[in-house]
Amino acid sequence: MEESRKIMLKVDGLRAYYRTRSGERIRAVDNISFNLMEGEILGIAGESGCGKSTLAMAMSGLFLPPLTYESGSVFLDGENVIGKKEEELRKKILGRKYSYIPQSAMNALNPTLKIKNFVIDLLKEHDPRMSKNKVLDLTTERFESLSLPPWVIDLYPLELSGGMKQRVVIAVSTLMNPKVVVADEPTSALDVTSQKIVIKLIKELFDEGIVKSVIFITHELPILRHVCDRIAVMYAGEFVEIGETEGIIFNPIHPYSQALMQSILVPEVGIKGKKLPNLPGSPPDLRKPIKGCRFADRCYLAIEDCRKEAIGMVEFDGRKVRCIRVDHIKAKEEVVPHVQQ
Repeated sequence: MEESRKIMLKVDGLRAYYRTRSGERIRAVDNISFNLMEGEILGIAGESGCGKSTLAMAMSGLFLPPLTYESGSVFLDGENVIGKKEEELRKKILGRKYSYIPQSAMNALNPTLKIKNFVIDLLKEHDPRMSKNKVLDLTTERFESLSLPPWVIDLYPLELSGGMKQRVVIAVSTLMNPKVVVADEPTSALDVTSQKIVIKLIKELFDEGIVKSVIFITHELPILRHVCDRIAVMYAGEFVEIGETEGIIFNPIHPYSQALMQSILVPEVGIKGKKLPNLPGSPPDLRKPIKGCRFADRCYLAIEDCRKEAIGMVEFDGRKVRCIRVDHIKAKEEVVPHVQQ
């Protein structure tokens, strides 16, 4: 399927570490590789602190201390963004080809500026020749196309509700029709109604071709099933499994993926008393080199060989899994119950 579509984003062996004042390296993103195709929505799931947001920032090519680039490449629409100067990234890449909607999107707008003034400053930084009237016309047109009232641009951020503020941030982040949009926890801290509106907004941008591809990062696992084509499961700075959405949700292979998907609770008959899985131990200390599998100390399948050397991704059952014991994994027919739309 991938051969017939263009690769919008190609990440190969990307490593991005945090440097502490004492000189320690925190291996937040360690040897990540994957392709994002044109017309695809990829979900990234994993517990807090596993490196999802760091990966999203690193893929932009912009490394701000204490985050540092270690190795690997990121090709965006055929162009390697790694090693480009910050000025070039901000003017030619960020916003135009790659747009990152941060996890703290609720605070992304300047509280002292009206929306229209914030947008004028933002777009004129990318193109100083653009007139204020053209910026406002473009913004108003985009807001209206996404069912956002045009009068919103005359308000201050504090005059907006949380849901409306989130929608404005998404609309502003995509004004220049970026090739790839990374939405980092876009539905966090929102009520269910606002979550549905935000997801619908992102889907509209995608379905109308305003953005070509989307990476959707969230803790709301049931959302991924209704939004994404594929899901990548992340643990301790690595992808441990990546494959088609239905397979990951209902038939996960990696032991961590299984535990993650089993943690989903849905309001269906027989699920109210469901006992959540309890993983022993805690994630590894990423300041220290890890010789073998990063999940080995918590895995029910771990053997001595799992701790001897780094584990690579292997092809299994139509997906990629970071495990040397895939042949011993008895994947269940349905690890989590069917979620009704």
